[in-house]
Amino acid sequence: MGRCSASLVVLGLMVLLCSTTTTTVLAETHVVGDSSGWGFSVSYDSWATGKAFAAGDTLVFKYQAGAHNAVAVSASEYRSCKVRRAADAAATATGSATLSLKKGVNYFICGVPGHCAAGMKLRAVAN
Repeated sequence: MGRCSASLVVLGLMVLLCSTTTTTVLAETHVVGDSSGWGFSVSYDSWATGKAFAAGDTLVFKYQAGAHNAVAVSASEYRSCKVRRAADAAATATGSATLSLKKGVNYFICGVPGHCAAGMKLRAVAN
């Protein structure tokens, strides 16, 4: 084996080693409220505490069809529990919503009047 061939073998082994030791980060899916879902029975601040959210992760809001919804909102909408768009305030018949997290602070509420004030609001920080 010549000097050039040996160098190519070493280079090939280094590439193989590097490619097997890198970590691939995949987006995760989080069911909001776990088995309780999105409703009045969970403290969502407590639920989110200690969870490691990342940009690109998906939040799945599962709720009673026709009774609730899940709306991504601004910080001021989160604080006031009021959504800007009237269409976002209506309950949805589907029973679930899937929303993605962006890097930083993400805010979600139930847009049905009175539900956010009753505790259906979530603040999630994604790294």
